[in-house]
Amino acid sequence: MEEFLDHRLFRIGQTEVTLSSLLATLAILVVTWLAARLFRKLTAERLFKRSPVDPGVRYAIGRVISYIIWVLGLILALESLGINATTLTVFGGAVGVGIGFGLQDITKNFIAGLILLLERPIKVGDRIEVGKVIGDVVEIHARATLVRTNDDIYLIVPNSEFITTPVTNWSYRSPRVCFHFPVGVAYGSDPRAVERALLDAAATNENLLREPAPYVLFLAFGESSLQFELGCWTAVMLHRRGTLRSQINHAIHEIFKERGIELPFPQRDIHIRSADGLEGLLGPRPAGE
Repeated sequence: MEEFLDHRLFRIGQTEVTLSSLLATLAILVVTWLAARLFRKLTAERLFKRSPVDPGVRYAIGRVISYIIWVLGLILALESLGINATTLTVFGGAVGVGIGFGLQDITKNFIAGLILLLERPIKVGDRIEVGKVIGDVVEIHARATLVRTNDDIYLIVPNSEFITTPVTNWSYRSPRVCFHFPVGVAYGSDPRAVERALLDAAATNENLLREPAPYVLFLAFGESSLQFELGCWTAVMLHRRGTLRSQINHAIHEIFKERGIELPFPQRDIHIRSADGLEGLLGPRPAGE
């Protein structure tokens, strides 16, 4: 049995790899994988569970600890194979060349993932908007970040996108945000009455904050309408912006209907400079015109 375990399988540089050293390496890697998952879970769910540390910080600490455990485990695994420092130097040089030519994107995303975990411009649970992607951060991995949209679709976004592309973090530091609802009314409407109606419509929605209070801006005189904007603050509808917009639009329509405030429609004034060719339809023009 001992001879079977000491049987040479292959050679790495000057190091002979036997069955026993290979099994020991595999065992170390398995233990490392289990330990990394265990410590990450303990950190995120138990160690800081009753502390004021928010879930994003707990998640980041757990990830960093798991990376450290993996680095230590890989060093022990290589030592169990009998790979000396010289071989590691040669191997590291080869890996560096490989990274330089073929693994640039992977390395860039890995470094970006570390930056995200350390600087925390985004964290698990944040509502973000990057490019055309809008959703909640679910997980931050070494290479990519998992984002869940309102349609319960999971998108895998490379970490480098959060470093090189402008990112809107709707819940950064505070979940309180202000949404803007543009509204147009017909010419002839009383602007003060419109302002009161919009504020009353906002007051009927329980998902809006009373402090800061909703506000109304008279923006412009449009081509066919007087243009207003209703601004509302909310801390509970951050992830359901479309639903809130629908609720506010329904309330505005109902209160406008009750108070006789007309919604606009396109209007054009046509001035006829000459009726030539239309006399058969309009009749002859009176003398003197």
